[in-house]
Amino acid sequence: MTRYVLRRLAYGGVVMALVTTLVFVLMRLVPGDAVSVQLADSGATPEQIAALRAEFGLDAPVWVQLGSWLADAVRGDLGTSFYGGAPVTELFLARVPVTVTLGLLAMLFATVAGIALGTVAAISRGSALDGAVRTFAVAFLSVPNFVVALLALTACAVWLNWSPPLAYRPLTEDPVSWIQQMAIPIIALGTAGMAGTARMARSSLLESLGSDYVRTVRAKGARERTVVGKHAARNSTIAVLTLLGLELATVLGGTVILEQMFGIPGTGQLIYSAVLERDYPVVVACTIFYAALFVVTIIVIDLLYALVDPRIRTGRALS
Repeated sequence: MTRYVLRRLAYGGVVMALVTTLVFVLMRLVPGDAVSVQLADSGATPEQIAALRAEFGLDAPVWVQLGSWLADAVRGDLGTSFYGGAPVTELFLARVPVTVTLGLLAMLFATVAGIALGTVAAISRGSALDGAVRTFAVAFLSVPNFVVALLALTACAVWLNWSPPLAYRPLTEDPVSWIQQMAIPIIALGTAGMAGTARMARSSLLESLGSDYVRTVRAKGARERTVVGKHAARNSTIAVLTLLGLELATVLGGTVILEQMFGIPGTGQLIYSAVLERDYPVVVACTIFYAALFVVTIIVIDLLYALVDPRIRTGRALS
């Protein structure tokens, strides 16, 4: 098991290194750098432009910039923002809790609601309720989360004459305002994951309910609630866990747009503005965060596999 964990950590390190390098290089290949954006229509002379590029270190070749950045990053220094000169670490850490809270709540909503809907659909297979759940799942898998958010905003404004607050207030300061502003983004971020989880939970549970060991449990006189909850649901959990990694990727991508739409000061909003402004240090720092969060989630899911199904702890499954 230890070897398995170490190998997954090594894979995660390689993925993070590749993602960081790729983003570092691609950002510098985008037409127009931070200096061009800052000095647009300012009438700056070529000498002033060259001096500012040298101050930011943009006059050196890309591989030299990457090497210098990595050397500083190893010491915990992710650089300073090109706008305002604030340390990237401070800007980033101030926004991480907001995005983590938004993402975790969206995933919790998607997982709990998805499993509940999938279980109900499996138990009532072939009924109108089963058909409604499957139709709902296909519909929400086809609609981007920001479209769901726009539809929810429109519905609230037209039917309820209500719209969420525009100014973000932390949960500790104003719980009511926080809930009002975060409710729609949480639901919008979780709808695709909920639909996918419902489909997977339904198919996995139906497969488990049709297996030989479940028929044996029923033949022994066990109640249907025990058959579904204790025996069939446990085996179907592994398939649902597989979706968590994909669900996280959807949630992380959605935060970039939804935080901007709802004025939520998280890392998604930070990276959105940093890309537009070509603020390279901020973009790379946010990329590392997203990559690390994704890699850690995948590793945790792998470990959960071993806990749910002991057979995964031994044999070739760990190689």
